[in-house]
Amino acid sequence: MTFKSLTAEIPEARLIPRHIAIIMDGNGRWARQRMLPRVAGHKRGVESVRTMVRACIERSVEHLTLFAFSSENWRRPAAEVDTLMELFVIALEREVDKLHKNGVRLRIVGNLERFGPRLNQLISEGEKLTHDNNRLTLNIAANYGGRWDILQAVNGLLQERGANEPITESELASRLCLADAPEPDLFIRTGGEQRVSNFLLWQLAYTELYFTDTLWPDFDADALDAAIASYRRRERRFGRTSEQLAEVMAKP
Repeated sequence: MTFKSLTAEIPEARLIPRHIAIIMDGNGRWARQRMLPRVAGHKRGVESVRTMVRACIERSVEHLTLFAFSSENWRRPAAEVDTLMELFVIALEREVDKLHKNGVRLRIVGNLERFGPRLNQLISEGEKLTHDNNRLTLNIAANYGGRWDILQAVNGLLQERGANEPITESELASRLCLADAPEPDLFIRTGGEQRVSNFLLWQLAYTELYFTDTLWPDFDADALDAAIASYRRRERRFGRTSEQLAEVMAKP
């Protein structure tokens, strides 16, 4: 199933975001503040992922997308990258069965070609095991970049049909990594930075943005509620006027 873009239609008004996307920033600073190695921050960050999955289930969020490793993160020191890959393997080994028991569907989105065979095997097994779950879809963006996502969609269309026909917005959207998920209603970035950092560039066109100084290892259910409260105060017009929006929402 491919969802229509938020630029094409006004979605149903919801008090709880249907889809939340998060850049989990601040693990290294959290560790540094405590005089700990960076890996301690990353390990603590995994616990925050568990907390956020549970909180989203309890609040009836349908889709949660977490930016775990960007295509630019390969530029980090080799030792840190190796540690992150090891943590990814360990997390999949330990968490997939728990996700399955709790009705969570796991998806890994991004360019997986650079990952090792063991990691790719765990990804494939985890996605297959949880495929039919529908309580929450957990998308982990790994070796993902928004520009890469758009390029791979364009290249896929060109290979299929050639370069002579114009590509429509709906056709391109159908080839993006999250084509079968609604576009995010709420984007959260922890850690104090205020940018999207090549994350879901196409999908965030009409998403409500929320930035917090809270470091990811400290981001808990109460912090999520504060972000959702901010979301509820927004008027989502999608290019319309407030009067037009009121008319649409008043229709049965």
